Amino acid sequence: MKENRTEIQEKPKAVLIGLSYSDRPLQEVHDYLDELSFLTETAGAVPVKSFIQNREHPHPKYFVGSGKLDEVAEYVQQEKIDLVIFDDELTPGQLKNIEKNIKGRVLDRTNLILDIFAKRAKTAHAKVQVELAQYQYLLPRLTRMWTHLERQRGGIGLRGPGETEIETDRRIIRDKIARLKNQLIMIDKQMATQRKNRGRMVRVALVGYTNVGKSTIMNLLSKSDIFAENKLFATLDTTVRKLVIDNLPFLLSDTVGFIRKLPHHLVESFKSTLDEVREADILIHVADISHPGFEEQIEVVRKILQELESADKPTFLVFNKIDSYSYVRKDDDDLTTKSKENLTLDELKNSWIAKENNPCIFISAKEKENIPKFKEVIYSKVKEIHSKRYPYNDYLY
Repeated sequence: MKENRTEIQEKPKAVLIGLSYSDRPLQEVHDYLDELSFLTETAGAVPVKSFIQNREHPHPKYFVGSGKLDEVAEYVQQEKIDLVIFDDELTPGQLKNIEKNIKGRVLDRTNLILDIFAKRAKTAHAKVQVELAQYQYLLPRLTRMWTHLERQRGGIGLRGPGETEIETDRRIIRDKIARLKNQLIMIDKQMATQRKNRGRMVRVALVGYTNVGKSTIMNLLSKSDIFAENKLFATLDTTVRKLVIDNLPFLLSDTVGFIRKLPHHLVESFKSTLDEVREADILIHVADISHPGFEEQIEVVRKILQELESADKPTFLVFNKIDSYSYVRKDDDDLTTKSKENLTLDELKNSWIAKENNPCIFISAKEKENIPKFKEVIYSKVKEIHSKRYPYNDYLY
């Protein structure tokens, strides 16, 4: 027990900063900061305090107002805070100005997510994708740091006439980006060949917000042992398994979880991983019904699917974690309008959410609740496509 306490004490302390806009409910801002807190914990730091400022738009120089920044700086010095993390992507100028005022290390949401991805990347493919995204993020921000990158290439003799330190670093990073892109092209060709080698089997992809239980569902259906953890982005690499339900074979893939404000660098770098989504015949959209913001998470996933030109694919919604669902009991004499917070699970199953997403399945992958019904729906959807693709094989079913 003592070791655990020491370990917690050694983790860097962080403060979180977000903006509350007039067109955004305050509860939504708190939800965003809760997610940023979860991201911070996943990255290995301990969030100790949050700062929220009401503004119509971010301050062009400091993101927050100068008075709020002074308040944060004072707290950072008093409490010996290691990290100041902002819930939006900062411009290079904002980063430079904030670090100068706070006199400490500053991260934005994008940098934090990139750090988590770097820790989670296990395969060569994922590592190349993360490294590419990191360099793309770093390139416009070199003015606030001296990277000494030229040492990796020998330094002396490589700098052009009149070329400054920063110009050398930029050239080196551009070269690295070009090399990494070429590496990804080669890996993508190999993966495309692998996908072709799978034949014309029906392909089903699990998609959803991060940490909704996709890997747990994958483990349950495929009886495999894919890494699943109650942390964000536990899965970076796409995993594909061949499944058979009632003599009907198909391929099931588990994909990287989506998240709001997903950095553009990551979407670009992980395009090859997301090809499994693009090339899938059926999408199983998994949502965490126990999360208070599950409706917004569903919308985030749908918007990203639109970006991937995959929103029109046959899709059905699966609400996972019904074992963790809880609601606030509403008194009979309470005349306020019912919301999802005070709907029972049965009422939710009969609500517009379920009716507009037909079919809509409610399961617990952890407790294995309602899995037979889930498999029935998968079977019927796969069979529908399989029958069109192989019309002479109907006798198999």
